[in-house]
Amino acid sequence: APRLRTSPLHELVARHIVDLFRDADRITADPAAATVGTGSIELARALLTSAAGAGHATPADTLLAQIREYVRQNIRDPDLTPTRIAAAHNISVRHLYGLCERARFSLEQWIIARRLDGAFEELARPDAARRSIAATARRWGFSDPAHFTRRFRTAYGLTPRDWRSIAHEERHR
Repeated sequence: APRLRTSPLHELVARHIVDLFRDADRITADPAAATVGTGSIELARALLTSAAGAGHATPADTLLAQIREYVRQNIRDPDLTPTRIAAAHNISVRHLYGLCERARFSLEQWIIARRLDGAFEELARPDAARRSIAATARRWGFSDPAHFTRRFRTAYGLTPRDWRSIAHEERHR
């Protein structure tokens, strides 16, 4: 971090962040807001790479960042598959898996973990008490409620229903 100011990109990125903050309401209301987010991530990545003196980010690094952002934006879609992700980025499924392998992460497990985290947070909210567990599972891309419950229990050590009850009790203490 101390070397950030030495990068020729520092002022560009700093102005960009200030502009984003100043115009946040207008920008987030625009349909292209997600694209701005992706561009902002890439600017930050370029600044960090420049400040570290490591040269330029590789095309694979940039593509992986784009893939991760695409997954984040579509995480609730039950049809989010490796085939669809690869097609959206004009690469083969094999190339997609190769990128993930080199980055040392499992695409499938990463997607499941993000979905579970979202469902975990949603189940703790007051409005979740009126929604069925199956509906919450579907909202987070799980088409099979039993599979969702098994995955949830493995990840958090309790069932979605138990978690919702605990969160509800804690709110009313």
